[in-house]
Amino acid sequence: MAGPRRDTRGIVDASELFAQVRFRRHEPCPELRPYLEHYWLIDWDLREPYVSHLVPHPSVNLVFQRYEGSRDHDTGFVEVSGIGLELFTQKLEGRGRVCGVQFRPGGFRPFAPDRPVSRWTGRQLPADEVFALSASSAPATSPSTVLDPVDEDARVAALDAYLLALGPEPDPLADRAMALVDLVRTDRTVRRVDQLARAEGLSPRSLQRLFAAYVGVGPKSVILRYRIHEALERAESDPEVDWAALAAELGYSDQAHLVRDFTATVGVPPTAFAQH
Repeated sequence: MAGPRRDTRGIVDASELFAQVRFRRHEPCPELRPYLEHYWLIDWDLREPYVSHLVPHPSVNLVFQRYEGSRDHDTGFVEVSGIGLELFTQKLEGRGRVCGVQFRPGGFRPFAPDRPVSRWTGRQLPADEVFALSASSAPATSPSTVLDPVDEDARVAALDAYLLALGPEPDPLADRAMALVDLVRTDRTVRRVDQLARAEGLSPRSLQRLFAAYVGVGPKSVILRYRIHEALERAESDPEVDWAALAAELGYSDQAHLVRDFTATVGVPPTAFAQH
């Protein structure tokens, strides 16, 4: 891993988000890098409310969060956020802080090995509840241990300590799932589930079972999500993008299918989004 990702894939109107909040990514300690994409830290102090939008990655997140005026304002709270199935919308106002952990797709199961990752898909649950179902419970760490430090390196160190205390269990099937999702993300020639299954010497059914248990959604959903991320980033950077050409590049049979998937995910057609 050569440091955290620098792209803005999945963030709707990233430039506006970065104008409203302080957003940073950090690398975890070496022992955790096989399982994690990165840590993400957000702080805000807003005069006017702001609504952020995100097309979620096919990843589980562990989120320490504190919102001014909430019932948990003094200490904050910790949630496991399973893979989102719809556009994620979050209203931010006043002051707040979030310290998040984005697991690699397939990388969360070693921390909660007793349940398929699909159990958390589309759900946001208290971390204690999720880890209580596993062989090892969540460490007795107050959310304020992560959220309080002014120095963000100290916040990163606290995240490292929390996750290491969970004792992730090495799992060859988790490694295989992570490798398969990386292949989907990086190889644009991978466009169909049966194609991915054949390349890995698996039946489509076996591939589906592996993804349900270790990723949380099926391989078709992962392929679609990365297609939409690519289309969203193109729309952000180039208002004159050739949608027919991009549809062909992403493996769609025609432009109409890309438009349908983009609209269903983002909420507006790609041409309207590109002109916003």
